[in-house]
Amino acid sequence: MIVKNFKTKGMVLASFLLLFCFSFSYAQQEQSAEVFQKELDEFYKNPEESPLKSKAKEFKGHKFFPINDKLRIEAKFTRTLNALPFHMKTTTNRLPVYEKYGEVAFKIDGQEMSLTLYQGHATREKEEYKDNLFLPFTDMTNGAETYQGGRFIDMQIPEGDRVYIDFNKAYNPYCAYNANYSCPIPPKENDLNVRIEAGVKYEKINDDISK
Repeated sequence: MIVKNFKTKGMVLASFLLLFCFSFSYAQQEQSAEVFQKELDEFYKNPEESPLKSKAKEFKGHKFFPINDKLRIEAKFTRTLNALPFHMKTTTNRLPVYEKYGEVAFKIDGQEMSLTLYQGHATREKEEYKDNLFLPFTDMTNGAETYQGGRFIDMQIPEGDRVYIDFNKAYNPYCAYNANYSCPIPPKENDLNVRIEAGVKYEKINDDISK
C-alpha cells in the first residue's frame, strides 16, 4: 500500500507504482513467517527494487521480533455489505480510494479485539490483485520498538468466515525508510490497545536514503 510521491509526473505513473509495490508482499502470503521475513530482507537488499535505493547494498537485514506462533491468530471474518468508498489519509496529500471490506474478530491473551480489512480500488481493478485485502494497524509498540506510523499485513479475501492473521508477517511501510514515498496512515479503528511483539521492528537508517 505504498506509492512513490511523484507530484509532477501525474496520477498514471503514481497508480502504476502503487500496483508495482504490491508484487513483493502479495506473492508471499502462503509462505511461512520465516520464509516471508527472509524474502523481505532480500527484497530490501536489491537496489533495483528496494525503497532504500543507494543504501540497499549496505542493508544487513531487518530486526524482527522472535517468531511467535501465538500471534498467528485464527479470527472470525464478517463481510461488510454496502460499504461506501472513502479516501484514506496518507503521509502526503495523496488520497487513494478504499472500501471497508470486512472485519476480523479475535482474542489476544483473552482480550477481545477487532480489525478492519480494506480493499483498494486501484488494486482490485487488476486481475492479479483482485482478491487482495489490506490490513494496516497500530499497537502499543509503535514509536518504541516499531515504526511510529504503524505496520501493514497483506491478506486475501477469505473463502469462508474464518481467517488467519499472522502478525509475524507485519512489515513497515516504505516511508519508514524513505520520505519520498506516500504511505497510508492506519485508520483509528485499527488501533490495538496491546503490544504486538511480532513482525518487523524499526531501526532508523541514514536520512540520505531519500535523496
